[in-house]
Amino acid sequence: MSAKPRRRGKLTAREAMHAKRAKAPEINPCPPGSAGGQYKPLTDSDIQQIYHNALRILSEIGMGEAPAALIEQAVSKGATLNKAGRLCYSPAMVEEVIAGACKSLPMYGRDSKHDFEVGGNKVFYGTGGAAVQTLDMDTHTYRAATLTDLYDFTRLADYLPNISWFTRCCVATDVADIVDLDINTAFALLKGTSKPVGTSFTIADTVDPIVDMFDTALGGSGKFSERPFCKAHISPVISPLRYGDDAFEVALACMRHRMPLNNIIAAQSGATAPATIAGMLSSTLAETLAALMMVNVYEPGYPMIFSNWPFVIDLRTGSFCGSGGEITLLNAASAQLSNWLGLPSGAASSMSDSKAVDAQMGLEKAMSSLGVGLAGCNMVYESSGMMASLLGVSFEAMVIDDEMLSQVYRVLRGIEVNEDTLGFNAIEQAVFGDGHFLGAQHTMEAMQRDYFWPSTLTDRAQPPVWEEQGAQDMWQRASVKARDILDNHKPDYLAEEAESRIRDRYNILLD
Repeated sequence: MSAKPRRRGKLTAREAMHAKRAKAPEINPCPPGSAGGQYKPLTDSDIQQIYHNALRILSEIGMGEAPAALIEQAVSKGATLNKAGRLCYSPAMVEEVIAGACKSLPMYGRDSKHDFEVGGNKVFYGTGGAAVQTLDMDTHTYRAATLTDLYDFTRLADYLPNISWFTRCCVATDVADIVDLDINTAFALLKGTSKPVGTSFTIADTVDPIVDMFDTALGGSGKFSERPFCKAHISPVISPLRYGDDAFEVALACMRHRMPLNNIIAAQSGATAPATIAGMLSSTLAETLAALMMVNVYEPGYPMIFSNWPFVIDLRTGSFCGSGGEITLLNAASAQLSNWLGLPSGAASSMSDSKAVDAQMGLEKAMSSLGVGLAGCNMVYESSGMMASLLGVSFEAMVIDDEMLSQVYRVLRGIEVNEDTLGFNAIEQAVFGDGHFLGAQHTMEAMQRDYFWPSTLTDRAQPPVWEEQGAQDMWQRASVKARDILDNHKPDYLAEEAESRIRDRYNILLD
């Protein structure tokens, strides 16, 4: 006799339990913005010595090649010129500027659901870089990066939940004219994401038209300044200890439009900075403070991210190293220094030297992203997709990095200890009840709240199941996921009228 059919839609208790387990967590167990600061590579004494050495560098050695306009403004605020004609800042002047500097700032998205606050010890991961090559998903070889690649990376980052903002990760090498390059880069960001973005300006002349483009997208003149969703990535210091005239002009142009500044110092150990870890940290801290002085002598408290990104070169060959214990240590320490000063911190991580999506990539990215995050860096750049010592960027690596960052955020979130999580009642019920915790309410709630469950990338299947499913490695699984996102996630964050007006005014090359 056949079993009586169950009424459609009614689940058994066991089926209901499996359905609940399969559902997405009701509370994200790995939220962006978790607190860092648990890892402190520098002692209090170390910090004091590095800081005072940086103050000495700025007061006695000073900054070379300062633009005339900056010299005039800085001297009027108390700076001096030494015998070599270098611009010097006294310790008292530097400390006064630090005291009045921006301590936190909002990162606005065009959609307010993506807004977040930068400062304190909250950690957010995003992109960055200027890779000139893309790892092709079809051939698994590197080719010149294009404007279409940049737009596709923008769409991909828009979809991935752990990338809190998107900054250009590759250069559109098929756009030769520098004005067209800057404008089309910004247009790809407008078109492809509503998250906070960052862009670079080759020359100051492109700032006004790009802000005009942003205003057009937002619906009117001056709208961007009210909610500046884009920050400017500039490198105002040429290591060692020289100002860059072009970046200075870009900074002033951006400040007129209230665009936040991400002032990046990217010295290289043994080449443009001392080879010793402590020496490099003091030199680059001095340079990042010089960038802070450059901004604050014009407007105290102007929103600026204090981005000290100490990089490493292989002193045997002179080649750039994107990863390793030293670069993890340096960027974690730079974040610790910035947070000690109370300034919004920026550093870099996950810049794999590997050319393939392989085990080397995984170990390098995981180590650096976790180390810099645990140090409490507010804005962790380069965290997604960067390969080949920053020369290349990969779609597959970007989706893998997003899943990796869920694991990193879970570590940062830490352990909640309270009456419920200590589980006395659950232990008592298991001991005097079924003798296990499977299916208990306490277990079900913990599964939803406390654990990150990988989806399609991280494989936890038994070997026979893995073989039946095609025995794919993570590179293959990531390729499937990246293609699926790019095939189906086609956002258009520009109103038709606004896009038409932008295309009429500027040479927009993206189809």
